[in-house]
Amino acid sequence: MTISIETIEFHGIEALRLNGPRGASAIISKLGAQVLSWQTPDGRERLFLSDKAVFDGSVAIRGGIPVCFPQFAGLGELPKHGFVRTRPWRVATERCGEDYALVTLEIEDDEATRALWPHAFHTELTLMLEADRIDLELCVTNTGGSPFAFTGALHTYLRVTQVEDAALEGLYGYDYRDAIADNRIVRETGTELVVDAPLDRVYHDVRRPQLLKAGNLSLGIQSQGFPDVVVWNPWVEACAGMVDMSPDGWRHMLCVEAAAARQPVSLPAGEEWYGRQTLVAV
Repeated sequence: MTISIETIEFHGIEALRLNGPRGASAIISKLGAQVLSWQTPDGRERLFLSDKAVFDGSVAIRGGIPVCFPQFAGLGELPKHGFVRTRPWRVATERCGEDYALVTLEIEDDEATRALWPHAFHTELTLMLEADRIDLELCVTNTGGSPFAFTGALHTYLRVTQVEDAALEGLYGYDYRDAIADNRIVRETGTELVVDAPLDRVYHDVRRPQLLKAGNLSLGIQSQGFPDVVVWNPWVEACAGMVDMSPDGWRHMLCVEAAAARQPVSLPAGEEWYGRQTLVAV
């Protein structure tokens, strides 16, 4: 298949399909600049997208890789995870090479965003697809005349066959904030993180890559610029209360997110900030 980028309709919304080397593919929505699919050359889907996800922009699309900006979770007064994930973005760049396809989407402040958050900004998300990996880079520029601070994340939903059979390596020795246990700060003492109960953790100042071991669907996970790693699975009861998730959806996903959550990023006027997450099929 030729390496190419095409505009498609995906669940009724405009999206771009990147056709990469050896049959790899990825789909990114213009709504929220959200990656909704990543298939490796073996034909396996590597991202979890809920079969009950809503695509009309009224709520965020459940799954894929939502962009959380300028607020992560409820760490402030903005809507949860900020406002760019439910807004239209536009295509800034499309490029194909011998062994990759790349697209950049962009968004900036307008009257509606300034009513929520009174700052001038320009944000880009670049997705690069290679045969066995995707790179996502978030770039935030302060286009105003005064500094601002933000939190954010690439809220990556990884697809697993059974989350109880998966294990996440690379977080040993790091402190994390445990939202399940009243936001207590705990030090990770296990060499592997196994999911056998609800998980909602922000690991701080993580400097090592992670490895999600899930049989023949293992993934290497690396980030730059984002100091924190969020690991989340709602488990049985919370999942049952989500209208945009099937009751067994929790079993087939694990969020391993690149985040700037503990310390807001301070961005002076005219400056840029970059954060990146790389996923590699191993």
